[in-house]
Amino acid sequence: MILSVVNHKGGTGKTTTVVNLAAALVACNKKVLVIDFDPQGNLSYSIGIDANVLGISEVLQGTKQVEEVIIQKEGIDIVASNMHLSDIELTLQSVDNRVFVLKNTLQNIQSGYDFVLIDCPPSRSLLTINALAASDSVISTVLLDVLSMQGLNQINKTIVDVTQHFNSSLRFLGVVAVQYDSRKKIAQEVLNFMKESFDLPLFETYIRNNVKVCEAPSHGKSVLKYAPTSNGAVDYLNLAKELFTRI
Repeated sequence: MILSVVNHKGGTGKTTTVVNLAAALVACNKKVLVIDFDPQGNLSYSIGIDANVLGISEVLQGTKQVEEVIIQKEGIDIVASNMHLSDIELTLQSVDNRVFVLKNTLQNIQSGYDFVLIDCPPSRSLLTINALAASDSVISTVLLDVLSMQGLNQINKTIVDVTQHFNSSLRFLGVVAVQYDSRKKIAQEVLNFMKESFDLPLFETYIRNNVKVCEAPSHGKSVLKYAPTSNGAVDYLNLAKELFTRI
């Protein structure tokens, strides 16, 4: 399964969720490939990969095969990213079938993995459209605040557009609430509002606000590696298990 994690707004726990969901899937004995598809390269940094390594930019240029740039961390196969990906996106504008470049790139290797997770950039860019066109499913992350609600409509519209024009089999698995704090009234209010006002599925697993999740990237590790007994590690393991039931 190819699964994109999207949000058009930055700072919503998207990259953190990709890293830790991947680690949780590996802990469940699944073979996982992660693609950092964001030019900022935050995922690569947060898992301890040097910014100068070859990665998805070279693959899209055609100078390297995916297999040649895979780096393994914590049992996860990772294709890194860096700022050169922004230049590649401009180049893709003039390529025929530019929406399907990533899909074509992954065709020969995806069967070797149980899951391919794509960390998308926080925008409705050509890179994001490429990721969704290549994916079987998509999930979104959201902070439990008022501003995050604005992004949900945008995400839903993007998914509908991609489904209509490029990938009719794309399935929206749901929204994952992150940094959940049950002590804050606003958290429950936003959850209730989402359930009542948006025709979007919501994962029952919430990622609780946990300092270990925030600390792990500075050590170049997933929270499952950095603090395996923490609430964050437990929550991402539960999210992986819920993902199995949804697919």
